[in-house]
Amino acid sequence: MPDHRKLGRELGLFDSDPLIGAGLPYWLPDGALVRHTLEEYIRDAERRAGYQHVYSPVLGKRELYEISGHWDHYRDDMFPPMRLGAEQVVLRPSLCPHHALIYRSRSHSYRELPLRMAELGGMYRSELSGVLGGLTRVRAIHLNDAHIFCTLEQVAEEAAAALELIRRAYDALGIRAARYRLSLPGSGGKYVAAPRMWQRAAALLVDVLDRCGVVYESVEGEAAFYGPKIDVQVADSAGREATLSTVQVDFHQPDRFDLHYIGGDGDRHRPVMVHRSIIGSVERAVAHLVELHGGAFPAWLAPTQLVVLPVSDAEAEQARALVRGCHERGLRAEVAGPERGSLGARIRAARLVPYQAVIGAKEAAAEEVALRLRDGRRLDSLPAADVLARIGELVGARSTDLWQV
Repeated sequence: MPDHRKLGRELGLFDSDPLIGAGLPYWLPDGALVRHTLEEYIRDAERRAGYQHVYSPVLGKRELYEISGHWDHYRDDMFPPMRLGAEQVVLRPSLCPHHALIYRSRSHSYRELPLRMAELGGMYRSELSGVLGGLTRVRAIHLNDAHIFCTLEQVAEEAAAALELIRRAYDALGIRAARYRLSLPGSGGKYVAAPRMWQRAAALLVDVLDRCGVVYESVEGEAAFYGPKIDVQVADSAGREATLSTVQVDFHQPDRFDLHYIGGDGDRHRPVMVHRSIIGSVERAVAHLVELHGGAFPAWLAPTQLVVLPVSDAEAEQARALVRGCHERGLRAEVAGPERGSLGARIRAARLVPYQAVIGAKEAAAEEVALRLRDGRRLDSLPAADVLARIGELVGARSTDLWQV
């Protein structure tokens, strides 16, 4: 069974140090490349879907989280307050209160809605040492978060569109959803006490799931403290499930922060807040991808997309020229020359790289390459420019196919 903690260290993706602290991993260059590429994919998908990106601080006054309800309902998972003069500030456990304040900072007309606000931001959870592990349970989380401020009539369409964004991302990443879960409140004081609000929000999500034709299971006790949610569950090779993506309906925080918009009638109206995360935390998403693909990431996500293998030193210049051509096209490539061993040894060492371009004397003379694909296919010698163009198209389209005839 693949373990992302072991693979992540072997592949040079991430590591940790006791001087930094438990649950606080750092990213090595190849891991940073994977993370950056994943983040850029998400930002691009969000921009195309009409989201506006913001930045907000990782600190907030304790009063902010008292208003949002986090302090009453989520305090055990938060780090203790820090005193700054007469004020207390805390590391944020969530981005939604900040986004509510950003929305509140300007007046809004119904014509502006839905207003889709996104951020890939840091937040912090005071996880117990015993539950920490690799990238799946960490104390510093980088969340792909977004909040849609909309009218009640727009909620179903916006939530359905968020599910479609999740589906497309899973296709590009090669991820399969294990199941969809409608997470509802359970007993106890963990949840905001507002029965009518819960019923209304849950009914909206049920309508969305039914409208999208999604098979789901209802589970009590898994909701956020402020509202029900759709959880997209993924499973590892041992069948253990984790939540990767979510869509949530929230009537609570718009009321707590007195959010409003001016309707067509000229009166103030309360918006609904739809919380939505395409891949959840970057840490958990990368952990799942490492185990799912065993380090053999889709070509567009791979740290090194093409390795150039000159048969001898005589082809070294052609190999370097091919790498320069890759860099000009935005492809990640490197040369693995004879100094690294025999051709067979170099091919084996590059087994996780999507493309291997072998250049011998014949290929060098004809400005061609003999291309090997990670799945074992070997292609006839092709012009180097054509190879780069095809790879560039597949990578640009974020395809999971290695080659198309």
